[in-house]
Amino acid sequence: MPMPDAPAPFHPASAALLIVVDNLWNLADWTVIGWLLTIPLSFLSVSVPVFWIQRHRNGDRRRVALAKAIFLGGVAAVPFSVTGTPVGLALLAWAGFKHPWKRV
Repeated sequence: MPMPDAPAPFHPASAALLIVVDNLWNLADWTVIGWLLTIPLSFLSVSVPVFWIQRHRNGDRRRVALAKAIFLGGVAAVPFSVTGTPVGLALLAWAGFKHPWKRV
């Protein structure tokens, strides 16, 4: 009897959000002084919505949703668009990105 596929750990919308915010690093030539503002903002702009998405759309418990939000927020806060895009694309592929607004 084949084993059922394990569900992806992240909702596709969480992975897509990571890719979008991570690619914002490419929009401007950030200076080190600007990093004092952009790093915390990148972390917050990913971790807060990811917590909500994981909690309400994916049905994760609070602690699990918080851990996932902190992880993806940390990946997005790396001040180069090198980390988040591959991680986000891998998570999207794992989740089987079908349609972001439909519940499956």
